[in-house]
Amino acid sequence: MAGIYLHIPFCKKACHYCDFHFSTSPQYKNEMLNALRNEIRLRKQYLSTEKIETIYFGGGTPSVLSADEIHSLIGDITSEFEVSGDAEITLEANPDDLNAQKVKELRQTPVNRFSIGIQSFFEEDLKWMNRAHSSKEAESSVKRVQDAGFENITADLIYGFPLLSDIKWEQNIQKLIDFQIPHISSYSMTIEPKTALASFIKKGKELPMNDSQSSGQFLTLISRLTEAGFEHYEISNFAKPGMYSRHNSNYWEGINYLGIGPSAHSFNGESRQWNIANNHRYIQEIQQNKIPAETEFLTKVNRINEYIMTSLRTSKGIDLDFIAKKFGSDYSDSIRKEIEVFLDKNWLKINDPKVNLSLEGKLFADHIASELFIIEE
Repeated sequence: MAGIYLHIPFCKKACHYCDFHFSTSPQYKNEMLNALRNEIRLRKQYLSTEKIETIYFGGGTPSVLSADEIHSLIGDITSEFEVSGDAEITLEANPDDLNAQKVKELRQTPVNRFSIGIQSFFEEDLKWMNRAHSSKEAESSVKRVQDAGFENITADLIYGFPLLSDIKWEQNIQKLIDFQIPHISSYSMTIEPKTALASFIKKGKELPMNDSQSSGQFLTLISRLTEAGFEHYEISNFAKPGMYSRHNSNYWEGINYLGIGPSAHSFNGESRQWNIANNHRYIQEIQQNKIPAETEFLTKVNRINEYIMTSLRTSKGIDLDFIAKKFGSDYSDSIRKEIEVFLDKNWLKINDPKVNLSLEGKLFADHIASELFIIEE
């Protein structure tokens, strides 16, 4: 099984914190759609004969596309690849795009899962982020999608920014619980270089982020959602039983995937590729039947470290037996030694052969993973 990701590089507005590749001008949308279709054709051998289990429209804001355009791209994929009959097909959507007519039209497409970028239900927060939707649209979009018969829905929330009091944060969480959404993704506000927010903070126009606030709100998130019956199956993701994101889970489990579109990444088990993050050059290269991608071939140590990073973030944890069988017992023995300091700190717990983050350890996941990395000789 494998997955396909399509990067739709258009947005109505530039959120102040976002560093993803996108354009706020739809001037070359038709040329981009043609390029995406051509890349699908050009890349049909990348996944060999693997069946496609998931299709994910990300961006950018893929919901700026019409339902017909989305349907057409899915058709292009099914014409070039063998797609599973029960494939998970996810559309990232902004609340302001999900009006009644659009949702009705999407109901006639193969899309069967929505990822709705709520971020907050408070108007002042959305304005601070420079989001395109209002708090009213945040609520109505969820209800509208549910009323149309879509049940597989995830929503995003952001925490750890100055305007978000602990009371407001709990209200945001409770709102999604009350909506009975089966999957929630939530991320701490991070300051990425070259974003508007980074510039505002550097100039003293905005306060910097507070690590203590972020940690506290993360722990509140875990507590509230687990009490509500969600499983914390990945650092930033919570789901009701049986409602995990199949597409994202495949990323974390090292399943092969193909990325289509500017800045999209691909992985086939032996190498990684990433397309150029420039719309004009991407279109030009594809028109010449060239793949505008760079390739990195992964060494054994690269693959081990990637496994450590991704598996530690999930509830499945690091499987030391898996490392020993796939890469050699020297590597699993090395990791056993390195985890001792984190077991002493109660940041890790071991139920041999599985190594998992403790509740406190989840606050330091990236640091722990980096300390467990194997050093290339």
